[in-house]
Amino acid sequence: MTGSPTESRPSKILKSQGHTDQDKEDKQLQDLSMSKNPRIQRYLVAIEYIGTRFSGSQQQPNCRTVVGVLEEAFHKFIGQPVSIFCSSRTDAGVHALSNVCHVDVERISKRKPGEVLPPHEPSVVRRAVNHFLQKNEGDISVIDVRCVPNDFHARFKAQERTYFYRLVSGSEPLSTFEKERAWHVPEKLDLNAMQEACKVLVGHHDFSSFRAAGCQANSPIRTLDELHVCEVPATPYFPSITEREQNNSSLKDSHTCSVKPDVELPINSFSNTNDMVDTNNGKSNLEEFGIRRRHRSYVVTARARSFLYHQVRLLVGVLKCVGTGELTTSDVERIMNAKTVTAASPMAPACGLYLGRVKYDLP
Repeated sequence: MTGSPTESRPSKILKSQGHTDQDKEDKQLQDLSMSKNPRIQRYLVAIEYIGTRFSGSQQQPNCRTVVGVLEEAFHKFIGQPVSIFCSSRTDAGVHALSNVCHVDVERISKRKPGEVLPPHEPSVVRRAVNHFLQKNEGDISVIDVRCVPNDFHARFKAQERTYFYRLVSGSEPLSTFEKERAWHVPEKLDLNAMQEACKVLVGHHDFSSFRAAGCQANSPIRTLDELHVCEVPATPYFPSITEREQNNSSLKDSHTCSVKPDVELPINSFSNTNDMVDTNNGKSNLEEFGIRRRHRSYVVTARARSFLYHQVRLLVGVLKCVGTGELTTSDVERIMNAKTVTAASPMAPACGLYLGRVKYDLP
């Protein structure tokens, strides 16, 4: 996909364009979901989960879903069915460090049916729901709970969403601990080239080329506030003997009356020195038996108010191709200007994607 002339860039798009219809639709749906019963307490619930264990977040018949499992746990806790509304839909295989939902609960006495009791404290809700979740598969947990007004909607009140995508690069087979947690790319990745490509994609654009078929959004125009790639320590990360010796040495040099923080290692220390291979015997000069050689590990961060269907995975697919040299920055501009998803690179797999944070202006 290289060598094609770059088409002229699209004309400047007014920042307010693309938000008006979405805001109207959000307001209508929010009004419909508002509880009119003053005895009901609405809770905002933050959850984490392993996406590969679920057929997505939204309720589906005959499938294990995030919402389905959570509604079941709440039902067991309060003794009556509830409806869960998620801030962000995630596909099968996509993980969440923190997805947010809301649920309405009317606390009815189990001893005296019909008697309405004061709402549970958020800490009680968290402990009780986690109790029932952990009795199941233990692949989803409630990490925070807060009481909110009855018109506070987890989806429509969200100001910003942050996604992370993990890639690991290297010829070694993927670690057992990393399977279904990251995208394994055998080729080396050019970090600088990927960072340059991010500059083309970040900002206010028509993202039709990064919008999968089936997207229900009224407009393909979005403002991508952040798109960033960085190298991080391999996960799970355990310090090598060299790093431990460096840290111990720094502690000895510090004053006995003070505590010195761990040494900050340069970025190239994230890759194992065992990548140095002796061509005489095919093994590293420093290699020890039974020690796995680390991959290079990278994280793509994407932050925006809202995203199109599969937008992040399509963006990462293009960035990966830039990193391997299959595409150039000019190609990325051409793909953006094409305004059709058929121009984009293959979509990144779901297993490397994590919903990291949903930001609110909480009351």
